[in-house]
Amino acid sequence: MSNELSKALEVLREKKWVDLTHTFGPESPHFSAFNSAKFETLFSHDNGFFAQSFTFPGQYGTHLDAPIHFVRETRYLEELELKELVLPLVVIDKSKEAAADHDYALSVEDILAFESDHGKIEADTFVALRTDWSKRWPNQEQMDNKDEQGNSHSPGWSLESLKFLYEERNIKAVGHETFDTDAAVDFQKNGALLGEYYVLEQDSYQVELLTNLDQLPAKGAFIFNIVPKAGKASGFPVRSFAVLP
Repeated sequence: MSNELSKALEVLREKKWVDLTHTFGPESPHFSAFNSAKFETLFSHDNGFFAQSFTFPGQYGTHLDAPIHFVRETRYLEELELKELVLPLVVIDKSKEAAADHDYALSVEDILAFESDHGKIEADTFVALRTDWSKRWPNQEQMDNKDEQGNSHSPGWSLESLKFLYEERNIKAVGHETFDTDAAVDFQKNGALLGEYYVLEQDSYQVELLTNLDQLPAKGAFIFNIVPKAGKASGFPVRSFAVLP
C-alpha cells in the first residue's frame, strides 16, 4: 500500500548515506579529564546469551552535548525535540587552512566567503566545520597535538563566527571534528571554552568528534543525530549520519 511516507522512504533509500560517527572503545581518544571507557562481558554465549556492561562519560566518542552540559537550568538530552535532531546540513570546508595552521579558527569572513560561493546559510540548519582533524583518529597523541610545552593545538570556531551564525543566520546546531568547539589556542588564551558555552547558552546542541565530513557536499544533505534517551543526561554518544542529495 503506497502513501506519502513510503514514497519518501523509497527516495531516501536510493540516496547515498554517510556515517559521520567514529567507532569507539576503551582504547579510543578522549578528553583528557575523563578516564578511558570500560567494556566488560557479563555473559558469553556459553552462558546462553552475550551481554556486556559499558562504562564511559556522556561526552565520549562522537557525541551530542545538550545545553545543560555547560549552562545551568537549561535542557537535558531527553528534552531535545525529535525534529531538532534531523536537520538540513551545511559543511564549511577549512581543511586546507587547518592543515597549514593547527590553531585555525573559523572567522565571519570565512562564512561570508562560503556564502558567496554557495548561497546564504538558511535558518534552522546544522552547520558543520570540516577540518579533517578526524583523520587523526584513533591516535590520541595526534588528536591532542601537543607542543613541547604540553599545550594542545587544534582548530575550531571563533566566538564571532558562532555569534554570526546564531544571531544573523538563525541556525539550529553545530558540529565539528575536534574534542572542543573552540580552537585550543583560544581556550588557552581565554581560560574557558567561550565558544562552547555560547552555543549551549543559545538552547542549542552540538555534535563533537564527527568524521567523514570530506564525503559531504557544502549544501543539500541532511543530518540525522540518533542518540539514546538517557534521563537527566548532559550528553551521550550519538550515531550521526548524513543522507546526500
